[in-house]
Amino acid sequence: MISTIRLLTPVLLLFTTLFELQAAVLPEERADLLYHSYDGGGAEISGPSLLVRKNVGDSVSVGLNHYVDSVTSASIDVLVSASEYTEERKENTISLDYLRHKTTMSVGYTTSVESDFDATTLSLGISQDMFGDLTTVSMSFALGDNIITRNDDEDFEEDAKVRSYRFGVSQIFTKNLITAFTLETITDEGYLNNPYRSVRYRDGSPVGYSFQQEVYPKTRTSNAVAVRANYFLPQRAAIHAGVRVFEDSWDIDAKTYELGYSFPYQESWIFEASFRYHDQDKASFYSDLYPYVDAQDHLARDKELSSFTSSTLGIGASYEFGRSWSAIDRGSLNIYVDMISFDYDDFTDLTASATVGNEPAYSFDATVTRFFASIWF
Repeated sequence: MISTIRLLTPVLLLFTTLFELQAAVLPEERADLLYHSYDGGGAEISGPSLLVRKNVGDSVSVGLNHYVDSVTSASIDVLVSASEYTEERKENTISLDYLRHKTTMSVGYTTSVESDFDATTLSLGISQDMFGDLTTVSMSFALGDNIITRNDDEDFEEDAKVRSYRFGVSQIFTKNLITAFTLETITDEGYLNNPYRSVRYRDGSPVGYSFQQEVYPKTRTSNAVAVRANYFLPQRAAIHAGVRVFEDSWDIDAKTYELGYSFPYQESWIFEASFRYHDQDKASFYSDLYPYVDAQDHLARDKELSSFTSSTLGIGASYEFGRSWSAIDRGSLNIYVDMISFDYDDFTDLTASATVGNEPAYSFDATVTRFFASIWF
């Protein structure tokens, strides 16, 4: 249960959205094999994912997904208060989609297991085409139940519950322009911090500071609004852009801007380039250095709750094959690479030589690589 794994969440979402249900149409029958890799900030995360979709008749689609994370971490947080560790996370999802006329209903169940974190999630969704199939309205709900333990304390066990609500509208304005609006609310309740993470405070010792465990609020509510658009250009090229605004009850405010371009080459190749910029303000109870022990009710020094910016440059290529093969409908080979730069405003590098409170701001670069093959049958 480490924050580094959460850095891969956008990667997982990118992979899974490639196979998301389009309203009033069942997902295509296909098999996808993904290998992902994250390297940055002293953490290395890699592993495979296999997704298979199969239709049962004309109205039902069943999906199975198996995902593995292998983690080796010697991040700045680990170096300060612990030692390098390795861990593995396994996630399995089964989903079912039912199509009736212009309505699609879906249900999914996910389990995720680590040595110190077990999670189960049940999701329900419905989408409806209307206005001549130019508008699609969708709603979904997910309920998660998490159990948090510690590898070094067999008596430690806490739980947390997560509920998410999502509403979306996609609209075809012209044959070239498609837009989508989404609104998402997430409520968390229970033990919400990392049991291994500590904050530091001034203590007057020769070192200048000591550590104590983080203490988070027991509840958190977050809201996010996103608007995205795809504009299709001649010769199969396309531009996509998006804006996402996030806020929560911990006073974190964040904005994300995306811009991308894809273009074909000959009949089989498609190349893509994208840029994303993220800007976040810190949580109200976050501090890089507290004035004394138990300085306030809630304490945090997780860099993901600090003020920071990140910029991501992404490139990718897809090669399609097999249209003339008798065994399959078609296939594709895909590779995407994201180069990310993180710059923190109020999270400092404690490995640097400096007086207490004057350490330099922390920054690091990371590379995310995804390679996957798809077969339609």
